[in-house]
Amino acid sequence: MRYAHIAESETPLAVIAGDTIAPLAEATGHATLDALIVAGPEGWALAAEAAAQALDSAQALPLEGTRLAAPIAAPSKIVAIGLNYMDHIRETGLKEPQRPLVFAKFLNSLAGPEDEIWWPDGLTEKVDWEVELTAIIGRRLRDVAVEDALDGVFGYTAGNDISARDLQFSDEQWVRGKSLDSFCPLGPSVVTADEFGDPQDKDLFLRVNGADKQISNTKEMIFGTAEIISFLSHNFTLEPGDVILTGTPWGCGGFADPPEFLAGGDVVEAEVEGIGVLRNPVAGPR
Repeated sequence: MRYAHIAESETPLAVIAGDTIAPLAEATGHATLDALIVAGPEGWALAAEAAAQALDSAQALPLEGTRLAAPIAAPSKIVAIGLNYMDHIRETGLKEPQRPLVFAKFLNSLAGPEDEIWWPDGLTEKVDWEVELTAIIGRRLRDVAVEDALDGVFGYTAGNDISARDLQFSDEQWVRGKSLDSFCPLGPSVVTADEFGDPQDKDLFLRVNGADKQISNTKEMIFGTAEIISFLSHNFTLEPGDVILTGTPWGCGGFADPPEFLAGGDVVEAEVEGIGVLRNPVAGPR
């Protein structure tokens, strides 16, 4: 199943199949995907049944032209992992981490798959991109073993960990530079784990104004998705709907020679195989 949120709706939950999208809140009793995830497996099964009817009803709409919001509205946590691809380690010249490097992004950073990326005028001059496979937690997890960790994933989406490099590195910790408003685009949909398949063999791409910047595969991860989730769960409880960005591959603009950064008028596209494309225009400073 592919779930999404329709923008500017008080009951945004929707289902996508092919080039069609259908509202699903009325049929399921859940206004958001966040609420549906909390409902657990029984609620998910009922939603899957309702989805087929919704897609074949008069409420179904063409996906093209339907504006989407971030597919998760209010997670308890947005957790991200740094330096988790060997090709990114090679481009940065930094040491391979011995355990997942964990940081957080604040809720205000969430943005939809078509929303503008912007930042306060005068605050940063080095705004970078990072395409990331993103896991959405499906049930409460604490001290979960690696071999059981993927059973706790509801689904996957694409993320773009937008980063103000000058803030990130001058602060000597990463939260501020990663948490500006609009700095965590997600979407376009959440693909359930059963449909998505193996998260460790998915291609990732990022383009700026149509030019390839990042091309890689999740096989390059140092710590796989299951290892990350297990590690996190041994440190703090993961709740249904929590968002886990699993790291970015090589090709970040800040490590190019010469460095490249986003500017007003750019369009950045982040794509994960099997999920789709985040296409965010860049408004720049304002």
